[in-house]
Amino acid sequence: MPSQRGRASAIRQLLLQAPAPVIAKALGYHDKTTTRLVTEAGGTWNRYAPGDHSQ
Repeated sequence: MPSQRGRASAIRQLLLQAPAPVIAKALGYHDKTTTRLVTEAGGTWNRYAPGDHSQ
C-alpha cells in the first residue's frame, strides 16, 4: 500500500493534468479537497466549468 505522502504526490500530479472535479469524482474525493490540492500544486484548472458541453 502506498504511503500517505506518495499517494498525495500522485493525486497532485493528476490534478496538474485534469480538472479537480473530474479527479474528485474518479477517486471518490470531495471537490473542496481536490480544489485545495490543485491550488497547493500550482495548477491552472481554476476556470473549469463542469457540466455537459456537447451542445
